[in-house]
Amino acid sequence: MQFSASSAPTPAIVTQAAARRLPRLVLLLLGLAYVLPGLLGRDPWRNADLVSFGAMLDMARWNGMGSGQWLQPQVLGQAAELPGWLPYWLGALAIQGLPFLPADIAARIPFGLLLVLTLVATWYAAYHLARLPAAQPVSFAFGGEAKPVDYARALADTALLALVASMGLALLAHESGPSGAQLAFVALLLYACARLARGVLRPAGGAGDAAPRVAWSTAAVWWVATVGLALSGAPWLGMALGLGWLVWMFPARHASEASHWGVWLLCLTGTVIAASLAWHLGMPDRLAAWSDVAALDDPDRPRRYGQLLLWFTWPAGPLALWTLWRWRRSLRSAHVLLPSWFVLCGVVSAWVLGASDRALLMALPALACLGAFALPTLRRSITALVDWFALLFFTGGAIIIWVMWLAMQTGVPAKPAANIAKLVPSFEPSFTLAALLPALLATAAWLGLMAWRMGRHKPAVWKSLVLSAAGTTLCWLLLMTLWLPLLNHGLGQAPISERIAALVRGQQTPGGAECVLAHGLTQSQIVGLQFHGELAVVRAQPSAQAAAGGDLQCQWLVVEPAAFSTLRNVVDLPEWALESRVPRLRENRDALLVFQRKPSPAAPELAAETD
Repeated sequence: MQFSASSAPTPAIVTQAAARRLPRLVLLLLGLAYVLPGLLGRDPWRNADLVSFGAMLDMARWNGMGSGQWLQPQVLGQAAELPGWLPYWLGALAIQGLPFLPADIAARIPFGLLLVLTLVATWYAAYHLARLPAAQPVSFAFGGEAKPVDYARALADTALLALVASMGLALLAHESGPSGAQLAFVALLLYACARLARGVLRPAGGAGDAAPRVAWSTAAVWWVATVGLALSGAPWLGMALGLGWLVWMFPARHASEASHWGVWLLCLTGTVIAASLAWHLGMPDRLAAWSDVAALDDPDRPRRYGQLLLWFTWPAGPLALWTLWRWRRSLRSAHVLLPSWFVLCGVVSAWVLGASDRALLMALPALACLGAFALPTLRRSITALVDWFALLFFTGGAIIIWVMWLAMQTGVPAKPAANIAKLVPSFEPSFTLAALLPALLATAAWLGLMAWRMGRHKPAVWKSLVLSAAGTTLCWLLLMTLWLPLLNHGLGQAPISERIAALVRGQQTPGGAECVLAHGLTQSQIVGLQFHGELAVVRAQPSAQAAAGGDLQCQWLVVEPAAFSTLRNVVDLPEWALESRVPRLRENRDALLVFQRKPSPAAPELAAETD
């Protein structure tokens, strides 16, 4: 194949036929199949998901037991584990505004919309990066190369597929908490940076396929993204990403127009104001408390970090590395440098915070955009290898999920059924047609997609990532339908919370308050007692008796065994009797100690003691 002598030194070779876009209906159905599972029917799971939900309940004054502190997200008087304000506000407002829905589903709706925003912003960021002059494919001597708009749409579809295919995205992006909000605003900031770069770096003279002038709406998007990051608990990330890109854009050519400088200054002002806002709202103290979990002298960190990078970023991570190699002569070009800067900030944050998957989550939109530029440079043998890996891996995963579901329902095969009964002895499987039908439809769609991919069709840039994205979506949907009751039981606090609530209500003393004291419990355990057990929980502390008599009214005390040695510092031990040891799942694993207050001595006995 011959190329024109004037073509730019680019490794991308894309024909017009290969630049056709993915059908919009297919893209829409894939997005719905990815976003909706995990939002509907799923209980808040332990740790960050349940804690964030508990802080939202506290703000919304759920059942009148919340504090209503909108500037201090908390669980029973202690600051929520993950910093931020905006995510908790969104969840609390949804709970208040949708009283006809269960509180956990209502709180999750804003985060489903934020996940949609993440996908849309990533698509448009890749689109604007692909429209840059330096990102264009090779021009053929006799024509037939991809048109800029079609090429950009094809690469944007590829970036979206790479993001959906990323294994680390599914669980964290479906949680109701700061991580999902931070991810959405990082993707939005990436879009604003790409749009700013395309407007400033348009070809001189503005002829042909030149990009439009920098719009003031770019600054508005920038403000929303940086302020959203600051209010979601990551002001430092917004500062690093935004200021780093603005510094690079400062000496950019063709940026002498007044509108360019005005938008540049407005973006800079928005970044500084967002960080100042977070500072005045007390973010430094919250970030210091959050970062304490990262032990800087942990010798096991390199191994954990390497494993995290390997599985969390697949397949976008390896594709991004290939992009850096093949586009190594264009590393200073915006379409490579911008996503590389976002990825660098994400991976460094993950390392500093002790191999944190939540910090690495912020790098996924940029990794997807960077990895998209690898597809026009891959050989057919490499793309075939990626397809076969996805085909075997996700088909095997789907088969395992189906076999385990059949074992739960019928007891056959016997060995998987015995393993489930051993791991979760108190779980009772249930059958619902509403869970089976989506799983059957998704499996049938996967079989049809495999048949399509193994057939002979016209080449497309995004073709080699279809199986990876669809396979990830298939397995996520199967887990959130067929396995959802098992996962709710095994990963949630409902089983132990409901058992403790039944014990409290079954032996409630006449006139006693239906509340429990808590000592040594994690925030997740406390929220479980409040939400699943529907109990009023009071934190046991020396001043509890003076605080409106709350300690005197509670007849029950729930203690974490690891904190039993300090129990005498907050309560008078002779007044309490151990009633039960309640395991979460299995008898030989983690459990909670439940104490009941001893009845008061009879009046004659008290009189005798006085004499």
